[in-house]
Amino acid sequence: MLKQRIITAALLLAVLLPALFASPTWPFALLSLLLIGAAAWEWGRLNGLSFKSAVGLGVLVSLAGVGAWALGVTQAGATPVMLWWLAAPVWVLGGAGVLRLGVARWPALPRWLRVLLGIALLALAWLALAQAKAVGVNFLLSVLALVWAADIAAYFGGRAFGKCKLAPAISPGKSWEGVWSGMAGVLLLALAWIAFDRLTAQGVPSIFSTLQSRLGTSAMIVALLFLAAVSVVGDLFESLVKRSAGAKDSSGLLPGHGGVLDRIDAMLPVFPLALALCSL
Repeated sequence: MLKQRIITAALLLAVLLPALFASPTWPFALLSLLLIGAAAWEWGRLNGLSFKSAVGLGVLVSLAGVGAWALGVTQAGATPVMLWWLAAPVWVLGGAGVLRLGVARWPALPRWLRVLLGIALLALAWLALAQAKAVGVNFLLSVLALVWAADIAAYFGGRAFGKCKLAPAISPGKSWEGVWSGMAGVLLLALAWIAFDRLTAQGVPSIFSTLQSRLGTSAMIVALLFLAAVSVVGDLFESLVKRSAGAKDSSGLLPGHGGVLDRIDAMLPVFPLALALCSL
């Protein structure tokens, strides 16, 4: 399993890194659209759509992204800031509501509503991802690293100190100690990245330097803790949907890693909310 995970990760990096550092935005936009389309297919399958209907859903989401890119909506600053702020109550209030609803009651919601919700969240996340790339590679990488740091620190912190379960009915392995460890990991990353920005005089600041310069250090810390928290909400939300469908992984598209949704679930709320906070 470990060998399979390493091979898949190496292949993904071999495709992702050239697209990420390419000067034009279209290679990254295209690659990320393929991934979002695959995630939409997984979402459809997890919510009871037939294979063909789920494929159609993935194609629909991808074509919508192509249309947005062709219209210039993905350019830096082209999307109304209010759109990012609308994501805040959806993820904070809606996410809390869905988690409170529980695994057993999720399928009771109308299928059209569940499918529409998935389309909206995936499309918004992709648009925010494309905008982050348009802002600059340093900014985009810092947001990705924020999510990764929260996840990795939570994993090791949970294994070392985890006693109080966070949501045992949804994700038995997660603990409150893991959440605090993830938040601590994000703050340590912020310190290191801000120092890196200053030493290298980056033309495009990271999310950490951006938040510090616009909000001050104290408010930056609060904002980063908030982003780390909503990354957990995204992770739990996807786990709830998988459990309700009786699935361990969202799919087998990424051998050793599960599906695309398994890899991007925590990013879905973080990217739009990161852009919202950076607009302050």
